[in-house]
Amino acid sequence: MGDFILFDKTAQLGKGYIIAFANRSQMLYFILFLPKFLEMPYSLLGILAIGILSQINLFILSKCLSSKYTQQGYQGFADLLGRRTLRIIAFAGIAFIFIKMSLIILGYAEIVHQFIFPAMQLPWMILFIILLSTYIASQGMEKTLRFGIIAFLCTFWIILLYIPYFFPPGAELHDLYPLIPTDWSHNPWKGILMVWSSLSGPEYLLLLLPWLNSKQKMLRYLSIANAISILQYLLLFLGCLFFFGSTYLGKIGFPVVNMIRYLQSPVFERVEIIMISLLMFHYVFFISVLLLCLYGAIRISAGTQDKETTRKGFYAVCLLVLAGVFFIQSFYWREGKELNGWANVQLWSGAFTYLLIPSLLLAATKIKGRGSSL
Repeated sequence: MGDFILFDKTAQLGKGYIIAFANRSQMLYFILFLPKFLEMPYSLLGILAIGILSQINLFILSKCLSSKYTQQGYQGFADLLGRRTLRIIAFAGIAFIFIKMSLIILGYAEIVHQFIFPAMQLPWMILFIILLSTYIASQGMEKTLRFGIIAFLCTFWIILLYIPYFFPPGAELHDLYPLIPTDWSHNPWKGILMVWSSLSGPEYLLLLLPWLNSKQKMLRYLSIANAISILQYLLLFLGCLFFFGSTYLGKIGFPVVNMIRYLQSPVFERVEIIMISLLMFHYVFFISVLLLCLYGAIRISAGTQDKETTRKGFYAVCLLVLAGVFFIQSFYWREGKELNGWANVQLWSGAFTYLLIPSLLLAATKIKGRGSSL
């Protein structure tokens, strides 16, 4: 066997990879559960408002990505924060990465279980997803990021399948009322928080900078990805409102997938099976990236980042992830209820990381810059 190298770099990846990663990371949770819990038409304005706030946050993130410290990878972060502080942050990051990854695995596994293989036990779905992600991640970070383009091309066009739902024969303009909340019993603030948390993910670009072209205009490409994501959010949610109506939308499990079950095709009998299978590229890609990020965070927190990567170490991390996901699925995951306790944990942790990481990192960069200029 040859050397097992996961974090080597042979080329810098361009703007297409930045847009693909940022957009796909923002579409992870919308398909899993978001439309069901937005429910009311006034959430359309909420999505627009949060999209603007997300753009402001991406402006801050782009400043961090352009910093000379972040562009140097581990050494730059160590110079900026200090090695001990960086190890503490990496140790805390293990929990955030695992929470995000476990929800993606469990959410997609439940979709496959519910719509394609209802007779198969959920743990087998989880095992298959993690094995596939482990294989892709074992090819190294650079090849995994290149796989992201395949994931983007396989899934970005799926929005076209929903065009018939934008013009249903029974749809009327009053289906989009009220645009301003009149009854606060629906708790619209939780839906707003869910949109913000769902838009998280681009902050992980901070961990991928060594493989990206640092001379790229980050803000432009992050803005394009954010705009595409918000447009997809609006179109999919609009389709759900027209098809199910706000009265029944909150009672439908996985409405984005359920809609496709009613799509008639002269060629394929069950179009949703094809769509779910293609979505596997999307979810497996991001799980693979998170596996590598988790392995890197463990190495940094253990102080072994300067040593060579090993198969035993990487596969041990993947086995721990598998055991952890099985544990959560057995004790904390409630199948058939998308927004369960574990999903709520990710809801808050995703909102936390997306809001604070760019701001705190930019503040640390400014403070470091002032200190070095004195």
